[in-house]
Amino acid sequence: MKLVKIFLLSFFLFQISEKNIAQDTTNLVKELEKESFDNKPGYTTGTFMSTRIVNGQSVENLPAHVLDVRISHRFGPIRKGIYNFFGLDYSAFNVRIGFDYGITNNFMVGVGHSGWQKTYDGFFKLKLLRQSNGAVKVPVTVSFVPTFAINTVKPGDQSFDHTSIPPDAEVKMSDRLSYVLQLLIGRKFSEGLSLQLMPTFIHGDAVSFDHFKNGEYKRDIFAVGIGARQKITKKMSVTAEYYYQLPDAEATIAGNVFAAGIDIGTGGHVFQLHFTNALGLTEKAFITETLKHGLISGTRFGFNISRVFQLGKKHKDTDWKKN
Repeated sequence: MKLVKIFLLSFFLFQISEKNIAQDTTNLVKELEKESFDNKPGYTTGTFMSTRIVNGQSVENLPAHVLDVRISHRFGPIRKGIYNFFGLDYSAFNVRIGFDYGITNNFMVGVGHSGWQKTYDGFFKLKLLRQSNGAVKVPVTVSFVPTFAINTVKPGDQSFDHTSIPPDAEVKMSDRLSYVLQLLIGRKFSEGLSLQLMPTFIHGDAVSFDHFKNGEYKRDIFAVGIGARQKITKKMSVTAEYYYQLPDAEATIAGNVFAAGIDIGTGGHVFQLHFTNALGLTEKAFITETLKHGLISGTRFGFNISRVFQLGKKHKDTDWKKN
């Protein structure tokens, strides 16, 4: 029943303004999908198809005045077999609904809510450098992304957390807050291949972080992620990412997180279909709270759906040019 409601909500969000903006969004997605090295400013465009690789952020920004409505879903582990339809009707799944907006071509913001730990999150992404081959050559694109989240799960509710908070526990608001600082360093090596490096610092909340090292309780985690995209056709790409928690700075209950899948651009949407071992949909959750499992036993199917809406005048200086 939950899955039916999710798809009904998705259908409503993406069809509510279909007749009035179908042509505009189709033209806009053409701008987002442009891949070229020879545009006049010399900037490299289309390093990735979306603002996210799979779970994590990419170096791409939304153009100014563009709203991106995103629905992300992670099902249960495929190891549950045919009885739970390989995780698709398993009760422990997670959904995030998010709204991202491009304030300028180099600065965007976003907010969202996910069922895992009943989390509200927000972020901004600032592009510091843009890869270019013009008069001034810049070898990489660099973005800075802080993410903030609040865990609102009630004490005693074990359905949305790995840990068990006593029902009578008093949890301060400051103990529910977490934040993540990321530096995204991406390079488009050719028309088809792009790579990205993501050094990451996580400061966890005191509710879900049950991590000890040498007898000490700790909330600070360091990790390094790597992401890749290989273009197959104009509208389809293969993407993958992996986050490695540094030795002596890793979460004690968590394993390293991986994801791989296919991005498909269709008209006004970008569909990302993938397999991952992560259930969480915020950086704090999927990097540090993905439980240690085998490669197959922890894998689950998931998808992201992105639809963009042009809310204001199109900006002339955009990374994603018209075809």
